[in-house]
Amino acid sequence: MSVAKGVTDSALLSEFAFKQQAVSSVPRLADFSLNRRGTLIPRRVFADSVRVADFLVAVASGLIIAAMYVDEILATRAVGYMAAVGLTAGVLVLCFDYLGLYRVSKFSSTVYQLPRIVFGWMVAVGVLAAAVFFAKVGDDFSRVWLAGWLLTGMGAVILERIAVANLARHWMQVGRLYRRAVIYGGGEQANEVIKALEADGDADIRICGVFDDRDGDRVGADYLGYPVLGSISSLIEVARSTRIDLVIVALPLSAEERIANVVKHVSQLPVEVKLPAKLSQVRFAPETYSRVGSVAMLDLVDKPLTAWGDVGKWLFDKVIATIALILLSPVLAAVAVAVKMDSRGPILFRQKRYGLNNELIEVFKFRSMYVDMCDAAASKLVTKEDPRVTPVGRFIRKSSLDELPQLFNVLLGDLSLVGPRPHAVSAKAGQELYDQVVESYFARHKVKPGITGWAQINGWRGETDTHEKIVKRVEHDLYYIENWSIFFDFYILAKTPLALLKTENSY
Repeated sequence: MSVAKGVTDSALLSEFAFKQQAVSSVPRLADFSLNRRGTLIPRRVFADSVRVADFLVAVASGLIIAAMYVDEILATRAVGYMAAVGLTAGVLVLCFDYLGLYRVSKFSSTVYQLPRIVFGWMVAVGVLAAAVFFAKVGDDFSRVWLAGWLLTGMGAVILERIAVANLARHWMQVGRLYRRAVIYGGGEQANEVIKALEADGDADIRICGVFDDRDGDRVGADYLGYPVLGSISSLIEVARSTRIDLVIVALPLSAEERIANVVKHVSQLPVEVKLPAKLSQVRFAPETYSRVGSVAMLDLVDKPLTAWGDVGKWLFDKVIATIALILLSPVLAAVAVAVKMDSRGPILFRQKRYGLNNELIEVFKFRSMYVDMCDAAASKLVTKEDPRVTPVGRFIRKSSLDELPQLFNVLLGDLSLVGPRPHAVSAKAGQELYDQVVESYFARHKVKPGITGWAQINGWRGETDTHEKIVKRVEHDLYYIENWSIFFDFYILAKTPLALLKTENSY
């Protein structure tokens, strides 16, 4: 199945690449790289990280100069120096913010940044000097230190910003600092939206193409230089094959059925879906709108994890998984020995499963079946007293110890600790594939799958021999995605050991 999918994707990309090459001119916001997979760096995260870097560089340079020149004073006045350095660094960040130095679109321009950096630094140190003067505490601070920090601190921040500029230019070139978008819908609405976005100098997107379900003769081969790539089904295939972050629906609100159809299909992808506000005659309250650059949009579908939420979950996964592997290493070793002694064959079993955005991932488990009876595709459900399962396998499956090697999948980035459980490619409820039973099944792949999840701690784990079991599992998975938070992950993780005590559905 994975081979067939790869062939389909390859043919699909070749077809669309041909259409894109046929475009006579390349518009300003074009990004026709259909093989682009790099992770998006949210601009908010990048900007906030640079704020922290500016603060830390300013603080570090001030304390280093103090330690070099006034170490005998610093020993008795350390609190005063640290307070002065911290407050000055804080003023510096505020100045940089006011001067527009945290606009990601300007990070790559040293010409734009350099005079503002110098001015902002002089203002911040000037505020410190004025505060020291008016507070009449000049004797508490070394003039050598202040002069040294004025020069070296400025140099350090400039060097840091040069490094940021180089990084920003690299990330721009590989497409990690802007959202990759597609337009759904043709006609005058698409023209209006594209022109508005191209006229906006701060638009943080690049447009890969246009999709429309109407006849090709009515739609045309391209819009303003962007190729028309097919229908809604083609959009889904492209979003599965390359990185798409945003779908802009260029339809009037009066086209309710078409909008509902788009949302129904696209909501199963890990993308944002937005409707340009100018295409609607209705005017909502300002807080209702989000913006792409300065163009107002109505949110139809949000991504489950964005900006710092994504970063927080990544850190949560890596830290907890590392600690768990260290603490559980004796258990892992004991299970490995038991599996090896119980029956011939490898200790680990590798199985292809669906991951984020339906990508195939390889999940690790302790082998629980006889080697000549392993079912990598899970085409047949494991049942009670299944003869394929080894004696040790029965125990580790009931206790879920066979899942422990998936902690390595978490460190590799294929899985999260908490999320919808990954299913094998041929897993069935009764005699039907899961996606044939539940229409919204693939919406559970909008986030990374997890070792444990909301469905599992609520009793929907183990055998799925009826339609109800997979329906309930998907319902719980979608609830988790819609209500995700770090605290929710902690809660699920804490409840998992208790849920594992209920083994009636695990064979």
